Amino acid sequence: MRLLLVEDDEGIIRFLEKGLREAKYAVDVARDGDDALYKASLNEYDIIILDIMIPGRDGLEVCRELRNLGSKVPVIMLTARDDVRDRVLGLDVGADDYLTKPFQVSELLARLRALMRRGPALKSTVIEIGDLRIDTSAQIVKRYDQPLGLTAREYALIEYLARNAGRVVSRSELIAHVWDERSASYSNVIDVHINHLRQKIDRESDHPLIHTRRGAGYMLSAAPSDADEV
Repeated sequence: MRLLLVEDDEGIIRFLEKGLREAKYAVDVARDGDDALYKASLNEYDIIILDIMIPGRDGLEVCRELRNLGSKVPVIMLTARDDVRDRVLGLDVGADDYLTKPFQVSELLARLRALMRRGPALKSTVIEIGDLRIDTSAQIVKRYDQPLGLTAREYALIEYLARNAGRVVSRSELIAHVWDERSASYSNVIDVHINHLRQKIDRESDHPLIHTRRGAGYMLSAAPSDADEV
């Protein structure tokens, strides 16, 4: 998933970027409120991690403006003060969760996973597509009960496709949610990674799960498809 981290402390940015990237998230960084709103207007983020005390518009103003603009992206608010008033204000302007500094990266990751499971119905941490099983908590992918050795990018791709199983996902959507602004985004980057995934997921099977709709994108499905395979 692709996240926007809004924080102005360089030490905290390095610390969180490292932990989030190791957990296979794509991460963009904004260091003030105006930049946060600008990047949120350009990119599709799955979650925003938003510090309250940032230069320019503070985190409360940023969150309020996002909601006023109709954004439903989940927001985790960060605060350096364990003050009930800060937490109440954050929730009142539209934040979905909050963390008080200092905190462990493991707690932040757990809260991210919890937010991603929310929706009309509580989502399981395990996604099954036919005989493919993805444990999104442990980030383990198995087919025929055999673990697959995926790279961080391959895992991010298959998880996003699995969360949208049965739907054709365009290349631009995959770029928007799986790659960040620091990553290479040359024209055939998606095709290269999809081919690598096919080698690992579909190579030993007579029932391919990854399907290509030429000119439209890719779909993960256990059902037979009339899509064009590439």
